[in-house]
Amino acid sequence: MNMKPLILGADHAGYDLKEAVKAILAKAGIPVTDAGTDGPEPVDYPDFARPVAEAVSAGRFTRGILVCGSGVGMSIAANRYPGVRAALCLDEETARMSRLHNDSNVLVLAGRKTDPEAARRIVRTWLESEFEGGRHAKRLEKIRAIEDALHLK
Repeated sequence: MNMKPLILGADHAGYDLKEAVKAILAKAGIPVTDAGTDGPEPVDYPDFARPVAEAVSAGRFTRGILVCGSGVGMSIAANRYPGVRAALCLDEETARMSRLHNDSNVLVLAGRKTDPEAARRIVRTWLESEFEGGRHAKRLEKIRAIEDALHLK
C-alpha cells in the first residue's frame, strides 16, 4: 500500500466518513494531514476542497482524499486546479481504474452513499493501484495541454 502522507478534507456531509477514513489510514500507518472540517456543522464544500486541491496541485502532497455528501461538489471544485485529477469513486473497480488509466491523485468519496467498510475497500484499492502509463500517458498529456492553454488566458 502507498504509505506516502495524504491530505484529507470534507464538508459537514462528509465529516463522519472522513473521520472513519482517517482512522483507517492511521491504522495502516499512513500519515494524514486533516484540512477540515472539524465537525458536522454546515459548511461550504469549496472551502475544504481548496486546501486539498492546492496542496496536490503544488506538489506538497502526491495524493489527497475529499468527502462530501454526493462527492460531486468536491469533484467539481478539486478538478479546477492544475494537475489535479479528482475521481469520484463509489466502488473498488472505479477506484482501481481511476488510478490505472487516469492516474487520479485525489479520491473523492460520497459521505451519504458510502459506508465505512466500503470506504476502507475503495481507499485500499485506490492506494494499491498504480498508473499503467503507456497509451494512457498520451491522454494525460492532452489534458495537461488543455490546462496549459486555459491558464494562459
